This record gives sequence, structure tokens and C-alpha cells, in this order.
Amino acid sequence: MTVKIDMNVSLDGYATTTDQTPENPMGEDWGRLVDAYVSTRTMRERVLGDTSGAGTTGVDEKYASQYFVGTGAEIMGAGMFGLHAYGDDPDWRGWWGEDPPFRVPVLVLTHTPRPAIEFDNGTVFHFVDASPQEALARASELAGSADVRIGGGVDVARRFLSAGLVDRMHLAVAPIVLGRGESIWTGLRGLESGYEVSSEVAESGTTHITFKRR
Repeated sequence: MTVKIDMNVSLDGYATTTDQTPENPMGEDWGRLVDAYVSTRTMRERVLGDTSGAGTTGVDEKYASQYFVGTGAEIMGAGMFGLHAYGDDPDWRGWWGEDPPFRVPVLVLTHTPRPAIEFDNGTVFHFVDASPQEALARASELAGSADVRIGGGVDVARRFLSAGLVDRMHLAVAPIVLGRGESIWTGLRGLESGYEVSSEVAESGTTHITFKRR
């Protein structure tokens, strides 16, 4: 079993954006940050529901196609599920509609647990108040011999990295500068010393950096 992270970041290390408005709740910068990944065949099909076969098939697709492979459970923060915006709505079922792309059990870390939400495609959201170690222990039980992915957001990813719980991290570094946001690297000085680091540049200009535990 491997504990893994896959995340999109900017050249200056930011994994969140700050230009959201009521009219544009995602902001323009988010689209710039994830454009190369969202444009791949895998992500268009799995996340956007586009079954036409459209999408890029180069280096970005190579990494995107591995995003879901071998994953038996996922851990995410409350914000990634949308509880920061819809925490008072008992009928909120997440950003992804009735066909979430995960298709495995997902632990949502929150201080306000709620009943589990189950979907026909195998996705089940479990809401838990747990430390990284506790959450990983439960996710590992749910995943069996398969991998556990730390889905985000960036604060959750940093907590698992700080605790030394991550075996592999893939960062898709978009060729953009955001200048502000939440950095993946805050508090993680010298992280690379415990990992073998490799990189590959895609046709989009995105640099795929992989940290694999030594």
C-alpha cells in the first residue's frame, strides 16, 4: 500500500488561488492552474463526464491516467468537499454531482461529522474528526491492499507530509506565477532529503515532479 499525493501547483509553489468573486466562485486563476490536467483525456472523461474521447494524450495524460489507478481510498479536507460553503446545508452532496470521480471510500476531515453519503458508482463519503494518523489507519482498512490518496486541499497535504506519512508525491507545476495563496512548501523545509526526486516536462509546459520515498 502506498500513500500518495497528486496536486497542481504554480511555479511559486501555490496550490490555491485567491481571485474568487461571487460572480466567479472558482476564479480565473484556478482554471489557469489546472488547465493542463483538466485538458487530458482521462480528466475530461472521469471528472467532466466527457466520453467522446477528446483530450490531450501526451505527457500530461500519462500522469493523469495514473491519478485513479490503484487507489482504494481517499482522504480530503472539509473545504475540498465544500463544507466551508455549504456546511449548513444537510442536503449538500459535494461538488461532483451524482457521479463523483473517486469510486472508492472517501474520508472527509471535519470537526462536524455528518452521516455518510453513498453513491451508485462506489463513492462513499465518510465524515470524520481525526488526526492524520487516525485517518490514515481507517483509510488503510477501507483500501485493503490498494493505495490511499491524500486528495487535498493543500493544508491537509502539508499535515500528512509533516507527519512523514506520504510515500509518493506528484506535483504538476503549471508555468504560471500566482504571487499569493497557500504554498505547498510552508513548514516543509528540507522535505526533499527523504525522497528521490525526478521531473519531466510536458508539451503544455507543465513540469511533473515526483517525490518517491527513499
